[in-house]
Amino acid sequence: MLAWLAYLTVAVVWGSTYFFIALGLQSFTPYGMVAARFSVAALLALGLGRLRRESWPPLREAGHLMVVGALLLGGSNALVSYAELHVSTGLVAVLAALVPLWLAVFSMAKEPLGPKGWAGIALGIAGVAVLVWPSGGLRIHPGGLAAMVAAPLIWAWGTLHGKHFVHGGGLMTNVGIQMLTAAIIGLVVSPLTGGFLRGPLTHKALWAVAYLALFGSLLAFSAYIYLAKAWPPAKMGTYAYLNPLVAVLLGSVILHEKFGLREILGMAVILTAVALVQLRTKAELP
Repeated sequence: MLAWLAYLTVAVVWGSTYFFIALGLQSFTPYGMVAARFSVAALLALGLGRLRRESWPPLREAGHLMVVGALLLGGSNALVSYAELHVSTGLVAVLAALVPLWLAVFSMAKEPLGPKGWAGIALGIAGVAVLVWPSGGLRIHPGGLAAMVAAPLIWAWGTLHGKHFVHGGGLMTNVGIQMLTAAIIGLVVSPLTGGFLRGPLTHKALWAVAYLALFGSLLAFSAYIYLAKAWPPAKMGTYAYLNPLVAVLLGSVILHEKFGLREILGMAVILTAVALVQLRTKAELP
């Protein structure tokens, strides 16, 4: 039940972060936002770890935690933020949905997916495309497109690196180390890539970064790290299909965005895909 709760947290909370990242980018540069959100989240996570009297990870694993933080948060997350400046949000969501594919490919030797699982992976990507593909034409930028091709690959690789090499330490302490690594990367890289701000600092951007720090980082990223240990990679990665589904539902309810037959069809395809991967037969499970 705890794993399912973590899965739903990642699916719902990260589904809302597309909007908040776009809002934060009105004031912050991509690495400026990395520095801001992960500095706050890292301090909170490490503080919670001390309050819970968690154990520190072994020294040999601390380096691996920093690698994971650099890949997932200082690398992949920053690339997604950069891409949202230059590429249609729908295309960003479709390419982000490649995470389960890369997780399955990188782990197929030890944890084969099976025919039903691979069908679910392909169907999930198709469902996301139906759900969020831009209707007014694509906004494509070579650098942004390259960033979104690299981001899910880096995310999947970093996730599996942590799963294989990090076994000790408390959850919040480990998360804090990873986010502190990303914060340092943001602080170092921001001055070299346009500074911390790209426009006037607004209250909306500050609230967006606060939301990303508390919910997108502290809550959802902690749930993701727990889930990566609890579930097989491809099964866990199906959260990436649900993120755009949640984003579309929130847009419809809160922003009164269009919700019609295409959206219903896309959601149906995505839910079928998730079911195929999640409910594989015992013969197909590793």
